[in-house]
Amino acid sequence: MKPWQWRRDLALGARFAVTGGREGWIRMTLTAVGVGLGVALLLLTTALPNVFTARHRVEEARSDYTFSGTTRPRADDTVLVAVTDSRWRSKDVRGRLLEAEGPRAPLPPGLGSFPGKGEMAVSPALRDLLASDGARLLRERLPYRITGTIGESGLIGSHELAYYAGAEGLDPDANGGVRVERLTRFGDPHPTGEKADPVLLMMVLVVFVVLLMPVAVFIAAAVRFGGERRDRRLAALRLVGSDSRMTRRIAAGEALAGALLGLVVGTVLFLIGRQAAASVEVLGESVFPAYLDPSPALVALVAVAVPASAVLVTLLAMRGVVVEPLGVVRTARPARRRLWWRLLLPLAGLGLLYPMLGKGRDGGGFNQYLVTGGVLLLLVGVTALLPWVVERFVARLGSGPVSWQLAVRRLQLSSGTAARMVNGIAVAVAGAIALQMLFAGVESQYTKDTGQDPGRASMEVTLPDHSDVTAVGEAFRRTEGVRTSVVLSTASAADKRVDPDTLIDLTVGDCAALREVARLPSCRDGDVFRLRNPHYDADYNASLAAVVRPGRQLYLDPAYSDSPGLQVPWKLPARLEQAPYREDALQNAANGLLVTPSALPAKARPGLRGHVFVRTDEAVPDAPEHVRNTAARVEQTADVITWTETRQSTKYASLRTGLFVGAVCVLALIGASLLVSQLEQLRERRKLLSSLVAFGTRRRTLGLSVLWQTAVPIALGLLLSSVVGLTLGAVLLKMTATPVTVDWASVLSMTGAGAAVVLTVTLLSLPPLLRLMRPDGLRTE
Repeated sequence: MKPWQWRRDLALGARFAVTGGREGWIRMTLTAVGVGLGVALLLLTTALPNVFTARHRVEEARSDYTFSGTTRPRADDTVLVAVTDSRWRSKDVRGRLLEAEGPRAPLPPGLGSFPGKGEMAVSPALRDLLASDGARLLRERLPYRITGTIGESGLIGSHELAYYAGAEGLDPDANGGVRVERLTRFGDPHPTGEKADPVLLMMVLVVFVVLLMPVAVFIAAAVRFGGERRDRRLAALRLVGSDSRMTRRIAAGEALAGALLGLVVGTVLFLIGRQAAASVEVLGESVFPAYLDPSPALVALVAVAVPASAVLVTLLAMRGVVVEPLGVVRTARPARRRLWWRLLLPLAGLGLLYPMLGKGRDGGGFNQYLVTGGVLLLLVGVTALLPWVVERFVARLGSGPVSWQLAVRRLQLSSGTAARMVNGIAVAVAGAIALQMLFAGVESQYTKDTGQDPGRASMEVTLPDHSDVTAVGEAFRRTEGVRTSVVLSTASAADKRVDPDTLIDLTVGDCAALREVARLPSCRDGDVFRLRNPHYDADYNASLAAVVRPGRQLYLDPAYSDSPGLQVPWKLPARLEQAPYREDALQNAANGLLVTPSALPAKARPGLRGHVFVRTDEAVPDAPEHVRNTAARVEQTADVITWTETRQSTKYASLRTGLFVGAVCVLALIGASLLVSQLEQLRERRKLLSSLVAFGTRRRTLGLSVLWQTAVPIALGLLLSSVVGLTLGAVLLKMTATPVTVDWASVLSMTGAGAAVVLTVTLLSLPPLLRLMRPDGLRTE
């Protein structure tokens, strides 16, 4: 076959699609819309790597960590930065206090000049939030005058809440409170070079394959819209002398025209969505439009792969159709589908994944090609097995109501069309079930126990040195929404003034506060108690016992060769009672000595680091915001944290968020594709429906038959996808050396989501169905 013949026939088919009248335009429009939706999602997916790169680049550029244990000297090119991150309800607020120490002090990315004392530069989202009616408490916490806006180069997302405020008197050597750094430049000066987690990398690969596979399946189905009418039109070409091969190439040309138009539609949809991305926030994540720039190589791949797939899919589909001059031979009983080669695909996928079973995190990296190929073959196996399952099942369906018989007969005559409609959602559900199993299985590996008991305290406020803890504690007790507050201070004592051999932890507070750490026999101001934490190593506790003896001379806040200390001498009292440690202590790391305030020398007070433990009243609206406002008012560099039982890895949480966003997009695409496919099927059966209505068939019966035609294949598809998804999930868990457990709630939720999409599509297709069920639909020209 000469190339010019291919070009001629493909061009002729494209011309038929464009100039084929109303029928040709409808078919090409349906194909273009279907392909366009898939292309838009493909372009979005190809842009995701650049989103991650751009956000990481901004994070690196604005980094203010020195990763150094020493403080550099003040110079004319240094700036002091205090981290004052906060929260507003469920959203994080990134805050920094800046104090330029010279004319050459470096500016953080996104700022044109330093804000003065009492001034701040804010992100656009924070500016809008502060101007809203419901942000009164946040305005009280940030009592600065807005004088500038942070540029895009200093923000990781369009909805990020961030500010830079001017300050004076920041102390980089202070202990407690928030971190204060002295910088000569922003950015990470010493990249850690952290080794990539092989399990997370494997999960990223699987997420991309699972999200992209349904899109590819949908595009392959979209290019076959209107196939039955097209085949009947092609019969006319046989009358004027074209052979069967030329007819197939012309059909491929029609599909090619729709696919090319779909590329244009998809590009337009992507550009519209890209521009609108700045106004959207999903689970606290947002992006700038500039971040959604796909890689040119990936864009070129999509531009070539989509039209090529349209041609290939059409040629393969036409192999099962005999287009003769007098009609299309499709009414004859088709050959039964064979099972053996359909089983080879999932078996081959399992074969590719088998060498990596049991590797886990310590077994080396996972081969990305084997992972991608194995997961791909397993999911493709769903699309290969589903037509066989539908054909075998519907062939055994028997009698029933008229609506059931109409649906069954239609499914028996065109089971392949029914399977194509649900292939995309079956693949999506199978992949989602596997990923849910994987995420649920490894979640404990990325979730750490903090040791905090939210039932004992809701929030903790860490104060900087030299804070008046008594006044601070009183301020929190008067705060709206605070049920109880406990003030404890920490310090350290040692056996020597400089470079000690043994350090002893001190917990300082009144008797009521100390009872939140240990069970005191009796207590009055001036008492000192020995505390032995059973969670510490026995040798360490023994070394402490050897030093902590009545009358022993200790030194509070000892000095080290690289940092000064107060070095206050302190003689232990002659009476030291033992205090049993509370398992639910507010300070779970407390050990050493419990000290009431008057037992310490007055000179030691500047070295105390105060902690306020607050329990809020959940019945008071915005109680945590009142606590944060009090902390900001009494000490601008106080550090406020909310107590939680566990803390999850940010990388794992980001990946799970990305999976959720991608799954929502894919389900929306599948819903749209099913609706377009359903409408196309109804359009092709317009005359048949009109004939049945003209002969007296009730509309309710026809509506139920359409529902059955959708429900039976989707039920089989969800059943098959559950089996494949559970198998793939078990294999992935075995690969990560994680015990195989089935999260049945997730399995049911995924299948339920798939069923809900189909039900929604069916309901949306009822109005067009009612319009088509009219006798005047029999009119023709």
